[in-house]
Amino acid sequence: MRRRLAAAFIAGAVAGAALFGLWHGRNRAWPHRPAVRPPAHTAATLPPALPDSTFVRLVTSFSEDGGYFDTDNLISNESSYLHVIGGLRQLGVQGGAYLGVGPDQNFSYIAAIHPRIAFIVDIRRDNMLEHLLFKVLFEQAPTRVEYLSLLFARQPPDDPADWADRSIDELVEYIQNAPAGRERLYRTQRALVERVADSGIPLSTNDLAVIARIYAAFAIAGPSLRYNSHGRAPRPSYPTYRQLLAGTDLDGYQANFLAHEADYAFVRALEQRNLIVPVTGDFAGEHALRAIGRYLDDAGLTVSAFYLSNVEFYLWQDHVFNTFAVNVKGLPFDGRSVLIRSLFGRIYDHPQSVPGYNSTQLMQPIGDFVRAFEEGEYRTYGDLVYRGYVELR
Repeated sequence: MRRRLAAAFIAGAVAGAALFGLWHGRNRAWPHRPAVRPPAHTAATLPPALPDSTFVRLVTSFSEDGGYFDTDNLISNESSYLHVIGGLRQLGVQGGAYLGVGPDQNFSYIAAIHPRIAFIVDIRRDNMLEHLLFKVLFEQAPTRVEYLSLLFARQPPDDPADWADRSIDELVEYIQNAPAGRERLYRTQRALVERVADSGIPLSTNDLAVIARIYAAFAIAGPSLRYNSHGRAPRPSYPTYRQLLAGTDLDGYQANFLAHEADYAFVRALEQRNLIVPVTGDFAGEHALRAIGRYLDDAGLTVSAFYLSNVEFYLWQDHVFNTFAVNVKGLPFDGRSVLIRSLFGRIYDHPQSVPGYNSTQLMQPIGDFVRAFEEGEYRTYGDLVYRGYVELR
């Protein structure tokens, strides 16, 4: 039944997604310093897998009703998202539990931190559906080049293992020039949607249509895919997916999870073990974050990092920031636990801003955040982003 429902929505999704771009859209590479392989991760024993039934239970029981946000948010719009990677290493942020929001920029933080488990919490149900699609892609793709080929519905190379040491720029160039077509898109899309439908997560016909549309957007636009807002003109400062892949940390290392085979392999292993759990939840809600906190307490795990993007900006606008802060206070954390936030807007001329980037990444110890909140130091959003941040450079 689910397979028939999935197939019923694919053709319409392909046609609708054609608005996102052209088959072989090209763009100049994001300017960056020379690619340098970062220091190897310390070998870590992967945590045991969660049974499929437990994964399904966590996704469904921790989730809240979805809310609305006026973007597709298929990829990040933060060109600075990798600027905290060096700071995470310097502070020894490793292991534990990772919490984050949004699409696949989370995977780059996960690759740097090596958590035992990760929860991706987003108010948009579409984000949970997108992560279910990513999970299937990881399961089907043993290597980076196969993952990118599948993500963009391109013909993979005949010898994917020989691409293990290729740079991310070479991989993207291959994808940009690989054969593509509607027949391949339709066939691959149908197979992927059917696999998501068989995951055990209760999904509606609309959910399956959304997954089909998300996949078509990647496949049709290719690496030129860009963050899109509804009802607002696209901003040229938003990076393309190709630019995000080629991004660097503040030391010039290409640090996207697809830049190096070992990072991809670690994230893939977590996905295969059901240890990246997408949840539909409101940061200022009464259920999702609190349920995750109780789960981590029971498991004896502390939060290593909580990536917030710029969600706090909207929580402040909606006068629910205090409820969010109470939720953070209820999470298990220690002296190395950090918040990662993003800052947008020219009115915020922040000391951590880097020329040429449309956003600024900030990092703050969770303990400092909780103390400042309890002592009433956050009277404005400006207080939040200017107080207690870790100097990254």
